[in-house]
Amino acid sequence: MVSIRTVNVNDKKLKNNPLSDGQGTKRPVFPKRAVVTAGMPYGNKALHFGHIGGVFIHADTFARFLRDRIGKENVIFVSGTDCYGSPIVENYKRIIEDGSFSGSLEDFVKLNHDLQKESLKAYMIDINLFAASAFGRAAEIHRDLTFDIINKLYENGHLVKLTSSQFYDPEMDVLLNGRQVVGQCPIDGCSSDKGYADECSLGHQYMPEDLINPRSTLSGKKPEMRDVDNWYFKLEDFHDLLTQWVDGLKDNPDTRRFMIKSIEEFLEPPIIYVMKDYLDIIDSLKDRLPDYEFKDDGKKKSSVQLVFKSLKDREEACRILADHEVRYRTGKTLVPFRLTGNIEWGVPAPELEGLKDLTVWVWPESLWAPISFTKTYLEEGYQGQDKDWTKWWCSKEAGVFQFIGQDNIYFYGPAEMAMFMGTQGGQPTADPDEGDLQLPQIIANNHVLFLDKKASSSGKVKPPMADELLSYYTPEQLRAHFLGLGLGIRSVSFKPKPLDPTAPEKGGDPALKEGNLLTNVFNRAIRSCFYTVQKYNDGIIPVREISKDILDNAKETILEYERLMYKYEFHQVMNLMDTYIRSINKHYSNNIRVIEASDDAEARAQLLADTFHMVRVGAVLMHPIAPLGTQKILDYLGLDESFWSWDRIFDTVYDFMDDPHSHKLKFLEPRVDFFEKHPSQLNF
Repeated sequence: MVSIRTVNVNDKKLKNNPLSDGQGTKRPVFPKRAVVTAGMPYGNKALHFGHIGGVFIHADTFARFLRDRIGKENVIFVSGTDCYGSPIVENYKRIIEDGSFSGSLEDFVKLNHDLQKESLKAYMIDINLFAASAFGRAAEIHRDLTFDIINKLYENGHLVKLTSSQFYDPEMDVLLNGRQVVGQCPIDGCSSDKGYADECSLGHQYMPEDLINPRSTLSGKKPEMRDVDNWYFKLEDFHDLLTQWVDGLKDNPDTRRFMIKSIEEFLEPPIIYVMKDYLDIIDSLKDRLPDYEFKDDGKKKSSVQLVFKSLKDREEACRILADHEVRYRTGKTLVPFRLTGNIEWGVPAPELEGLKDLTVWVWPESLWAPISFTKTYLEEGYQGQDKDWTKWWCSKEAGVFQFIGQDNIYFYGPAEMAMFMGTQGGQPTADPDEGDLQLPQIIANNHVLFLDKKASSSGKVKPPMADELLSYYTPEQLRAHFLGLGLGIRSVSFKPKPLDPTAPEKGGDPALKEGNLLTNVFNRAIRSCFYTVQKYNDGIIPVREISKDILDNAKETILEYERLMYKYEFHQVMNLMDTYIRSINKHYSNNIRVIEASDDAEARAQLLADTFHMVRVGAVLMHPIAPLGTQKILDYLGLDESFWSWDRIFDTVYDFMDDPHSHKLKFLEPRVDFFEKHPSQLNF
């Protein structure tokens, strides 16, 4: 996280600086340039509610805020379809077999990419480039970058060629890819309901031979093991550097604690958990097993721990225990991170040491795909001055903000950070020099559940698709609701009343809680201002000095909002805006009654001046969250886009007018909504 400094407001050069509030208040310092990324959805399906509500809305809100905060030209928001990998191939084969699709694999992925793109547009995800790793210029750049990174890791001595066992189906006479084998995850304590060849559905990594009760999805039989050669990244060699990186995260109070805990689990030494029923056998094998430390911490009543000094020692111990039919499970630790495989549908891997015709495993190449997409956008769409991609990814003046789901912490955490450090050459460091790939900031969200259960396309509880929700809610209602769930703290259930068979007929819809703030409360406040100024002032806001208490409260809200955005505490942002927007209504309604009773024109003029300032502040702060409705406010105010800039965040509405005394607002017809309800919610 970037540092916080105090602005010296006595310096004349800083009097109008957007960092200055005029009183030397400590405020966050944001990077000069920022890249925002959202996790890449697989190209085997359209987007479901978890993609949108768990990642994309949060990333989009932050990107929109940064555009207002540091300037549009200084923010790039990229993501794209993860086109490669065995899950896509398996889905494609299935729909070809059942006759529901007749095109090529490329056609299948392109169809899903287009569907994903349309869903993002429907939710007003203002992404600079939503690319595809297999199509267009982005694919060409991605292939070149993949070659560059793998070659650099090889030259720096961070790759190793390993002969590992791969599952083989003798009945079908074929080597099986990752998703063509299912079994039980061998990692101790894992709650995944499905383990694949070398990773489970929760992202735990293990060696293929450790998978419990493997079964081929092609024949249903137990597969054999065949030796294959592949390139692996020496992830375990980066243990100390990753520990330093995590220590830095710990020192930052804004880092999400659950994310740190998840990462630290992979920094544990190599451990084998053995059932206590086998202690006599373990004792008899003591001289044959590599050196280990025996631990019985009492936390697990049925098992003990054998802690080894190296991964190699643990693997040898696993082999010995298996030979003696000892039941065991392995703990999380850093293992070699596979880079290549032999699946045909993938990014080609460079030929190294005669090992050729391999493709890159989907996970590593997806980690640097946002760099490829950034380079593509800078080449094809960016209109600013900084077209050198290194100024965005390799500069200490820039920041990269990666929004992900909790299942992907291992990949974006230890794996990505270590590989980025591995590109440095010489002696890698957890604090990269200027010109080296900088370490992104990870913003991980917990699961957004559906009706109190974890939903998964491959599980029993199917998630509603993103587009389906738009049959019941507006995009802005859903944006506000998902931001308000507090996914940075814990997993939270999404309970849309129209899709909840247990919901009582009477009573509110939980999914409309935050949206009602817009469609009911904020709408009422804005309309009151416009109708009153139209009735008494011919649509011209009376020019008055804004009352000190109104200015002070607005400034306090602005600074708190900025602090919360800086910490990615979106649910607290929504709480703050709830308080502030309700205060607009309260201020207006409490005063207008007295004013109307006395017909005090001067008091009415002051009330309009004060309330329009509050509406201005509310609109600017809600702009990243509800862009359509706030843009409508701007249109009716008749002002330009500089209204959103945080360079002028403490300005009043008059400061944006050429002549406040003659600036006439656009006429607001009766019953016009700035924030609309979904048609299904209207009482006709």
